[in-house]
Amino acid sequence: MDISSKASINRLKLSTFKLNTLLAITKAINANLSTEDLLKSYEKILTDDLNIGKILIFKFDKTWHLILSSGCSKDIIDQISVEKDLIEHKEISFITASPNPSLRVFDNIIPVFNNNLPIAFVLIGDIEEESEGVSPTIKHLHFIQTLSNIIIVAIENIRLYKESLRQEALKKELELAKKMQAMLIPENDLLPHNDKIFVSTFYHPHQEVGGDYYDFIKLSDDEFGFCIADVSGKGISAAILMSNFQANLLALFTSDATLPDVLNKLNDRVMASAKGEKFITLFIGKYSYKTNKLEYVNAGHNQPIFYKVKDKELVFLSEGCVGMGMLDKIPGITQGSITIDQRSKLFCYTDGLVELTDEDGVTFGTEEVEKCLTNDDEIDQNINAIVKSQKIMEGSIAIFDDISIIGIEFL
Repeated sequence: MDISSKASINRLKLSTFKLNTLLAITKAINANLSTEDLLKSYEKILTDDLNIGKILIFKFDKTWHLILSSGCSKDIIDQISVEKDLIEHKEISFITASPNPSLRVFDNIIPVFNNNLPIAFVLIGDIEEESEGVSPTIKHLHFIQTLSNIIIVAIENIRLYKESLRQEALKKELELAKKMQAMLIPENDLLPHNDKIFVSTFYHPHQEVGGDYYDFIKLSDDEFGFCIADVSGKGISAAILMSNFQANLLALFTSDATLPDVLNKLNDRVMASAKGEKFITLFIGKYSYKTNKLEYVNAGHNQPIFYKVKDKELVFLSEGCVGMGMLDKIPGITQGSITIDQRSKLFCYTDGLVELTDEDGVTFGTEEVEKCLTNDDEIDQNINAIVKSQKIMEGSIAIFDDISIIGIEFL
């Protein structure tokens, strides 16, 4: 057999090997092999079949990680920085003359891109040259590049798939948490609607779950209590603390308990739960049908607005103390009191309502709320007007916090 025929046969064998290798890798990917198994197959092909002696793969997943090391000492690996040494490479490069001595033990760097962003860098080097004197990294470089791209993209797809599963699971958990939290918020139909008072509310969490809460509690046939509260921060941690607060409030807020007593005990329990990392502001009140007397404490919360319809008098309710969980012990509690002698409206809210900002970053404040409240309209009409004026249900970009409202009309 002449030299030409032998070379043709060798080329055919090499081409067949490469095709079979790519086919085997494709089947392995379609069989949903793990990242670890794919890397083992990749390493075996390069070391056993192509005589590649040194392999490093750095892959990006939030930060750069080494996902494969073969034939390299820890000292070499520790001296290589992706940000300093590799990130500048946009295409296959020879690195035998690199200023970093640890890179000189390798022949080539193969960058792998996805959506024009680098997701991996493959470093390869030899043990020995083939008999023809041609380095295997040069002879098979484009094949190695193709193989590397296939493997790395497959590994990235595995990561993205796992991330999508994690996100889907988290989404379902948040949906469940949202439903459970909604159960803690009383529905409008279950609130007091009689010839003495009319209660209307509004609840709009900014995220799936929030840190706002309000409730009405029947203390006796002649007395009811209510509360609106806001946990510092947002999200799951705020929602968990608020659910714990709700359970404690229902246990402590009874007809024979004074508001200062309730708040002192609540503060102890919030401190035990939050460990000083979060706090809760709240407005708590107690109203007697017999005496027409409203007692309240404002614990660091936005000042509710009390409006006397006949006198057209507007009052902000500020008497109180610091929020729950701010201090180990509340230094002092001032209780406010109002005797209601005419049709009046009480408007309580969380700070998400008044900390809306326009496109220039200007906070709206309470001016619009006061304008909507100071009239003869019923309290539910006032709330609807405020929600509409602030474009809360229209997806306003100015909203960046939970919004809760309690409106009580004393008849």
